[in-house]
Amino acid sequence: MGSVRPPLAVAGYTDEVLDVVGGTLTEEEHRRAERFTRKRDRLDFVAAHLLVRHCAAELLGSRACVLTVVQRCERCGQGHGRPWLAEAPEVSISLAHTSGYVCAVAGAGRVGVDAEHATSGPADHNLKTLALTPAEATLVGDDNSRLIRQWVRKEALVKRGELTLDRLREADLSALPLGGAPAGTLEWEGRHFTEWAAGTVIATAVTDEPAELRLLGG
Repeated sequence: MGSVRPPLAVAGYTDEVLDVVGGTLTEEEHRRAERFTRKRDRLDFVAAHLLVRHCAAELLGSRACVLTVVQRCERCGQGHGRPWLAEAPEVSISLAHTSGYVCAVAGAGRVGVDAEHATSGPADHNLKTLALTPAEATLVGDDNSRLIRQWVRKEALVKRGELTLDRLREADLSALPLGGAPAGTLEWEGRHFTEWAAGTVIATAVTDEPAELRLLGG
């Protein structure tokens, strides 16, 4: 499969990804895709699963069509949970999708990625209570965009296997800046956060080394 280079994150709008990224889904992925009742959600799922193959193939200098994404829940044995590559288990992968937008990351060590739409308006008090430490809550204030930015950072840590949704307050990310548009790489306790925005979407990839970011469609 070739040598593993520094981590790579790739992202784009769902329609753009489906236009330019090829690959083949497994039967299990097809079954999961068909469970979505809304076509848009189904396309987001398909695009994200194709994109993570494309991302890993770029990293490995391989072809997306020869990579198989496997997901198997350690608790129930069903076809979900943290994904991995059957042909290159030494490479970690992660993927995310939110309405109309998808992203993926691949690299050595642990990786995680998440993306969410951040609408304007007041922050959700219940989400703040669930996810933020007191120091983080002070920084976020009543700004929903800041809250979602912090939420996405923690979800990416969950994808890395470092946190769980019921332990989000155990990670205090208050040292990371929240002002300005998400852009560039930040470091927190040996982890590298690559952040970007696309319209109302805020996204973050967390890797052991700084990741290269490629945005499809410009």
